[in-house]
Amino acid sequence: MINVKMVEITVGVFIAAGIAALFMLAMKVSNLSAFTGQDGYELSAHFDNIGGLKKLSPVNAGGVRIGRVTSIDYDQATYEAIVKMHIGAQYDRLPTDTSASIFTSGLLGEQYISLEPGGDDAYLKSGDQIKLTQSAIVMEQVIGQFLFSKASESTSK
Repeated sequence: MINVKMVEITVGVFIAAGIAALFMLAMKVSNLSAFTGQDGYELSAHFDNIGGLKKLSPVNAGGVRIGRVTSIDYDQATYEAIVKMHIGAQYDRLPTDTSASIFTSGLLGEQYISLEPGGDDAYLKSGDQIKLTQSAIVMEQVIGQFLFSKASESTSK
C-alpha cells in the first residue's frame, strides 16, 4: 500500500511546480523580465500628445525592442508631456538626430515609442533629449476632422 505521506508530498511538489510555471509564463508574456537591470542609459523626449502611452511601454528601433518608458511627466511651461526612456546599454549608437514617434501596435493594441535613427556622426548619451518627435494619433480627432470635412463639403454644394 502506498504511503499517504508520500502521496501528499508528491501532490505538493506538483502544485509548487505548477505555480512556478505560471509565474514564468506571466513574466514571459508581460515581458517585464527584459530591461530590469540598471545597464543602459536614459533619454527623454517631449510630445504634444502621448495618447495611451504608459510607463513600461516598449521603445523600439527597427521593430526591435531596445528599451522601455520609465516615466511620464507634464511640463507646465511648454504644455507638453515629457517621456523618459531607459535604453539598453548595447544600443549606444543612436545618432543625435534620431526621431521618436508614438505608434499603436495593431488597431487597438498597446502604444509604443518608435525611434528612427538619423545620419549624424555624434551619438546620444545618457540624459540627452530627442528633439524630433511625432505625437500619438488620436482616433477621435481623426474621425472628428473627417466628419467635419464631409459636413463642410455637403454645405458648400
